[in-house]
Amino acid sequence: MTEMVYGAVPVRDGEPILPKWWRTVDKWSLSCVLFLFAIGLLLGLAASVPLAEKNGFPPFHYVTRQALFGVLALIVMIITSMMSPVVVRRLAVLGFLVSFVALAMLPFFGTDFGKGAVRWYSLGFASIQPSEFLKPGFVVAAAWMLAASQDLNGPPGRTWSFALCISIVLMLALQPDFGQACLVLFGWGVMYFVAGAPMILLVGMAGLVVFGGTIAYSNSEHFARRIDGFLSPDVDPRTQLGYATNAIQEGGLFGVGVGEGQVKWSLPDAHTDFIIAVAAEEYGLVLVLCIIALYTVIVVRSLLRLMRERDPFIRLAGTGLACMFGVQAMINMGVAVRLLPAKGMTLPFVSYGGSSVIASGIAVGMLLAFTRSRPQGEISDLLGRRR
Repeated sequence: MTEMVYGAVPVRDGEPILPKWWRTVDKWSLSCVLFLFAIGLLLGLAASVPLAEKNGFPPFHYVTRQALFGVLALIVMIITSMMSPVVVRRLAVLGFLVSFVALAMLPFFGTDFGKGAVRWYSLGFASIQPSEFLKPGFVVAAAWMLAASQDLNGPPGRTWSFALCISIVLMLALQPDFGQACLVLFGWGVMYFVAGAPMILLVGMAGLVVFGGTIAYSNSEHFARRIDGFLSPDVDPRTQLGYATNAIQEGGLFGVGVGEGQVKWSLPDAHTDFIIAVAAEEYGLVLVLCIIALYTVIVVRSLLRLMRERDPFIRLAGTGLACMFGVQAMINMGVAVRLLPAKGMTLPFVSYGGSSVIASGIAVGMLLAFTRSRPQGEISDLLGRRR
């Protein structure tokens, strides 16, 4: 519809799908994802061997599984990035509905694997965490509602999206999974802000988050224990945060050397939630800064390309996906250096986990599809015409 109203630049008729995809996709972001995946395998070679030996598996059992999951995620990412925004929206909404039902059924059919939070479905040979697949689908569905509300006589998309967001946050908090709940709320808040939300409403939402956190602290032993551990001035060296903090300090600038790190023998989640501690100990601050730079490039380049986008749905959905992707990485690394309380959140494309890496592939595939160059001109051209 936008092209019908404002015109479009010529399209190369009959151009094959692959050349067209390669010409229009953001190659910098795509390259950064591949580098992150390679770093994840490199760190998995070091971090997962002790756990494999403990569980009676071959030394590289988890690395092999991560490679298989990663290849599947990359294939899904590339296929998704080749789709048009309309097709991505339709599939994302369908996937969101399935994930939403799966999340609602977790209290009845889910398992906690002894971690105190019912977040997974056990399939015997593998496990599935519905919240990982819910996030990208929710972002696209909420962006669709927010964009529709901007049309004349459009539906009350802001109210619908807010109600949907709150229902998801409540279900996640009951697991309990406060980290994913905060991430979903953040993603919706960013899109709502970009869509033109009044600042007073966002301040009110922040107040509600603080109020909800106070209630959770008073009624959830799991939540209170993590907050108390974070606020404590002393770190117990026998806890996960203690091991991770010591590993980061030992690593220094260039690390203790490949394979020489000790934190992987102490941390049960060294290959998942605290993978950055392994990177810092064995490869030092240099590799950590490289990882941060890769995430930064993906987020910043995506946002810059979205600034030129005319379609409000694409702009909102892409912004939500990019910001959620970057904030998840920031939360994971912030927990490891004790800037944030422990939340059990993976580092996208780097941490081990089938649900995490495949869901990250879907989310980034959607983001690449939304940020592809399209024959629509730039939004600055439209603003110039209106003047």
